[in-house]
Parts: sequence; C-alpha cells; structure tokens
Amino acid sequence: MKFQIHRSKFFKSLSHIQGVVDKKNSLPILSNILIEAESNRLCLSSTDMDISIIEEMDCNILEDGSTTINSQILYDIVRKLDENSEIEVISNNGKLLTLRASGSRFSLACLPKEDFPIIERENSGISVKINSQIFLKLINKTKFAISNEETRYFLNGLYFSINKDKEKNILTIVGTDGHRLAKFSHELNQNVDEFSGVIIPKKTIYELSKLLSELDVDIEIVISPNKIIFYIDNIILLSKLIDGSFPDYKRVIPTDNQNIIKINRENLLAAVDRVSTIANEKSPVIKFNFLKNMLNLNTINNESSTATEDLKLDYDGEVIEIGFNSKYIMDIVNNLEDENISMYLKDNISPIIAQENSNSDLVYVLMPMRV
Repeated sequence: MKFQIHRSKFFKSLSHIQGVVDKKNSLPILSNILIEAESNRLCLSSTDMDISIIEEMDCNILEDGSTTINSQILYDIVRKLDENSEIEVISNNGKLLTLRASGSRFSLACLPKEDFPIIERENSGISVKINSQIFLKLINKTKFAISNEETRYFLNGLYFSINKDKEKNILTIVGTDGHRLAKFSHELNQNVDEFSGVIIPKKTIYELSKLLSELDVDIEIVISPNKIIFYIDNIILLSKLIDGSFPDYKRVIPTDNQNIIKINRENLLAAVDRVSTIANEKSPVIKFNFLKNMLNLNTINNESSTATEDLKLDYDGEVIEIGFNSKYIMDIVNNLEDENISMYLKDNISPIIAQENSNSDLVYVLMPMRV
C-alpha cells in the first residue's frame, strides 16, 4: 500500500474516526483504525463493536493495499505535522507502516486487515431523509436530558420515533433522566412509515453532533430493529440500538397547567446563576416564589449561607412556592432561545413545562424538588 495525501484532509478524517475508537483497549485491534487504499479512494474505518464509522475520500493511491494502525498514535503524529505538508504513507508487508512528511519519518507497527472486525453495512429498514442542520438542532436541544445512570440503561440515549398526525409525518426526539424531559418534533417533507421508536445510545448522539456540526447537507437515516445507519456526505456511521423500553413520555407531559408565567429568558438565567452560587451538590435546590408580577428566588445551603433575588415578570395567577435543581433549570433555560419564554405551572408538587413562544414543537418538562 502506498498513497499521498494532504495533511489537513487526512487529519480531518482521522479526527472523525478517532471518536469511535475503543478507549478501554479490551482488544488491541479495536485500538486500531483500518486503512484501505484502492482505485484512488482512501477508506478509513474504526469500531468499538457498538458504533462503527467509515469515511471515504479521493486520494492519490500509488499502490493498492490495506492495514490497521493504532489510532491514537497516528492521530497524534498527523496532528503535530505542519498543516501545509504532504504526507506519504507506505506499508509493504502489512506489519510496518512508514509515514513521511517534510523532514519527518515514522515507522509504526501494524496489525493485518484480517484481524479487524467486519463492519456490516446492510441497510434494509425504514429510510428517512432530513437536513443535517435540522437533525443537529433536534439532538442538541434534547441530549442534555439523557440519563447517566447505568442501571436505567434504557434512558442512556435519545428516543427516536416517527408518527402520523393528520396526514403529517412527525419525527420526534425525546431525552429524559427521570427528573427532566426534553421533546423536540419536526415535520418531515416525505412520506415515511410509522414506527414506535428506537433508542439511540448517548455515545452515538455525541459523535453525530460532532459530524453534523461541520456540514449543511441532506443526510439519510436507515432504521432497522437493532441498528441505525447515518449516511452523512462521504461518512457512514453505524450504531447498535439500546435494547429496552423507553417510558411513555406522553404521560409525563402535563396537560392541565393553568398558571402561565412569561419572563425574560436572559434575566432569569442570570438570576438563577447568581443565586445558585450558594447552592451545592448536597443542597442544589432553589426556591421559586411566584407572586403577582414578581418572582423571588432564594436558597440556603447546609452551611446556612443564603442568597435571594427578585425578578419582574408577567404573572397574575396563584401564589406558588416551588423548588428546582438549579443546574436542571439552567440547562433548560440555556436551550431556549426566545427573548421571552413561558412557564406553565399547576401547583408546588407537579411538573412544570417551559417553552419558547415561537416554537411549540420544543417542550421541556421539569420535576420539582422538595423545599
């Protein structure tokens, strides 16, 4: 195998591939990436056996061939090379890879292609096409609510479903950790079969976010019962799905919260941030006292330090004192964008809804804490 490639092009692809590589090193081959050179096309692949990524690019191939190389070492070498350099890569016997660039030369140990797991590309299933930036927004506005508790593994990802509503095809993404819920829906401009939903793992979601942030193109998503495939320009990302039952999120979203608060988003965020300086992990709760056209925020920590702040708002409902985890409320407010946002309350023990006035498709639900 022998090929020549510009450093910036090679490094960009390696940075995509690197994120999927198995960091636990359970098998040496999973620390490697597969390099295949054939007919002026270079193909890089990596897998951790749950997620796989394949990227192809045009390249000056001087001799066809393939090998696998430690991903971290190759990534670090290329990262440190001059960004304008041309790289030449040679592997004559599959056991040693030589990399030359400017005055630098590296000889690196390899493992043969035959040791690398076969990545199944079979793509039968339901196909969805959507703009990359739209899908990026759907996952970025919901991924913060994914649970990190391994015992509730079915919450360790985002729920992806498609339903028909009055002849409209609605794609819905939902994340929840049991304390908060984020739901974002989008109307598809194609006719797609309904399916009850699949759970996309957290690692896949975060790798997707990185890939999609660089592009504004139409992507294709193919969903089968145990696998999901994303076709993103010249990249294919394949992932196993979480085998579990996602909770019925529709039952969690309140329908009878009659007390409506309208408040400036940035003012609320800044006030919660200031008051939360006193809060800590042992006592993260902030009390929200909703009074007529005023919100009082206050907290006390276990060292008896206190903080309080008053905010003006548009409210003429019942007086309600309710407590929230300061980090959770800030996560929600940070992901809303309107100048003024709305919050819907029922009482001091029921979950609240927070929304943008300009976008009813984005819904956040937050459970209160005891005060």
